[in-house]
Amino acid sequence: MSGTSSARTPVERRDFLFELGTEELPPKALPQLEAALREGVVAGLAALGLRHGVVESFAAPRRLALRVKRLVAQQPEQVIRRRGPPVRAAFDAGGAPTRAAQAFAASCGVALEALGRERDDKDNEYLCYAGTKAGAATVSLLPGVITTALDALPIPKRMRWGTGQAQFVRPVHWVVMLYGAEVVPATILETNAGRATRGHRFHAPRELPLRAPASYEGTLLKRGKVVARFSARRARIEQQVLAAATEALGRAIFSDELLDEVTALVEWPVALAGRFDDRFLKLPREVLVATLQDHQRYFAVENAAGALLPWFITVSNIESRDPAVVRSGNERVVRPRLADAAFFWEQDRRAPLSAQAAALDRVTFQAQLGSIGDKVRRVAALAATLAAPCGAQPARVARAAALCKCDLLSAMVGEFPELQGVMGAYYAQADSEDAEVATAIREHYLPRGAGDALPTTPSGLALALADRIDTLAGIFAIGQKPSGTRDPFGLRRAAIGVLRLGRERALAFDLRALIEQAVAAQPVADLAARAAAIGEEVYGYIMERLRAQYLEAAASGVSTEIFDAVLATAPRTLPDTDARLGALVDFLLLPEAASLTAANKRIANILKKSAAGAAATVDAGLLQPGPEQALHASLLRHGPTVEAALARADYRGAFGVLARLRPEIDAFFDGVMVNDPDARLRNNRLALLGELRALFTRVADLSRLPG
Repeated sequence: MSGTSSARTPVERRDFLFELGTEELPPKALPQLEAALREGVVAGLAALGLRHGVVESFAAPRRLALRVKRLVAQQPEQVIRRRGPPVRAAFDAGGAPTRAAQAFAASCGVALEALGRERDDKDNEYLCYAGTKAGAATVSLLPGVITTALDALPIPKRMRWGTGQAQFVRPVHWVVMLYGAEVVPATILETNAGRATRGHRFHAPRELPLRAPASYEGTLLKRGKVVARFSARRARIEQQVLAAATEALGRAIFSDELLDEVTALVEWPVALAGRFDDRFLKLPREVLVATLQDHQRYFAVENAAGALLPWFITVSNIESRDPAVVRSGNERVVRPRLADAAFFWEQDRRAPLSAQAAALDRVTFQAQLGSIGDKVRRVAALAATLAAPCGAQPARVARAAALCKCDLLSAMVGEFPELQGVMGAYYAQADSEDAEVATAIREHYLPRGAGDALPTTPSGLALALADRIDTLAGIFAIGQKPSGTRDPFGLRRAAIGVLRLGRERALAFDLRALIEQAVAAQPVADLAARAAAIGEEVYGYIMERLRAQYLEAAASGVSTEIFDAVLATAPRTLPDTDARLGALVDFLLLPEAASLTAANKRIANILKKSAAGAAATVDAGLLQPGPEQALHASLLRHGPTVEAALARADYRGAFGVLARLRPEIDAFFDGVMVNDPDARLRNNRLALLGELRALFTRVADLSRLPG
């Protein structure tokens, strides 16, 4: 046996490197810029059909970079399909080609005879061309890919520099573009691409030529004193900070936000421990941590018992020959910061927290919604309504509400806004306020975000709910509800906070009544005529957040139709909503569910078309023997049991009883004509169906389910 074989020509592949060298990039945005650049380039290569291997990204204070491994040298052959003019316009009455046909053939680079024909969905015939062309060289396509990716970076405000017209988040100083060992000829942001990167601003300021993409990371590390990879630099910082804290006989206090920000601020991290005066340890822990962490980007240090130590860890961007000088400089900087905090602490404590209450009337909460004092009074009224459902003592709730915003006028919160609530609790404790009152002042801001802790005190729960409901009602009342991604008042966070507080603490407060009370209290003109509509908007907004939570939790079994079926009953409490949803999910697993769902849809449609003629109540004397009387008897027999189950919120039990109605419902639709010619019989049967539907919709509106 013999045969022939042909070997494929191997596809040439090389690594590609791109680096953009800039002034120091915004530290908090650096990880997002790195990820967006990588995603943009990957998408651009995919759109052009350029196959490649692993894509690695790099980000440091003065650079964004990526390396694409094994990128093909040329696009695959391109298939071209073009539709030309309609055949009726391509040839005249004698069959001779028109200028339109000739021009189309010329644009395709073929003779007229080489064109084909095709028809569209409406059976119109067109000239067409199908062919192929060789793919472009990858090197010629890369500048466009990079430019498009840079243009799409999430940069809120771009800047110009020098005399050029290029715009970026920071001035650009160099560009590296290598495909294998060759420089990709390109001009990116008015900067010519080359092969020279630059190292650390002080340790290695000279240009560092790169032979190939593979040498990028190693060259910067060994010769440039730059750890280019963000994750590697972050790990190095964490390791160094841990070691420095251990030398200080403590442990570092980490947060992901601080670690990311410090990583984005340094190219060559060197951790050093510094010390501050023991007297500052008398300040509240949160004040010390905020001063060190938020103002100075230092890591605080605590002992094994969790008490702060008079040490901090700073991460320098330089490897000094004399670390003691760097340490001393940082200690000298932090000392006046801590002294200021100590001054604010003493200044604020000269008067009781309650002394600030009157001044809240002079501080605007929102131009149309009055002062912070006005908001406090609205929150106090709502919190009083919530005291019983939250198990709180009304007097404590009232006192906590009166004091909850007073620390906004303190010197400490003026310097550290993130400590609002926290400082109020400390000042209340110093004034010998009730312990729960002080804790509630701190807790009414909880949860601050996803995954944050919830209030632990009844008064804190009542205040946290009241504050969020008032904000939602007020902002909706002035027509400033969120749109798209714009949510300047944090209403999504407020709504999610209401859901977490109500559901996770199983608080059976009447959400609808609370919203109505909150809306009615807003100082908005012409409110009375719009109050009901505003209340429905706020309720719907909160419920849409709940719908999203259920749909994101695949294990819940709740679909958007199931949620709609329960929402149609307008549940008044959040635990009640959860109970109805859980019961409906379980009900739909029963063998009777499909038939009863279909029957409910049929009943809803019949009643919708014939509602005007339905009788107010069923006249038992007009019921015909057989299925009609049997269904009515079943309703009379099972209805009270369903009502009893509903009274104790036993929705699973109610569904179980309703499932027993299936035989009578099926028999009714099989043997009874609802639209009887006799108007009295017809209207009586409609009334019977109305009673049946009313019983089902006490739990959920099954007609909204598919099937």
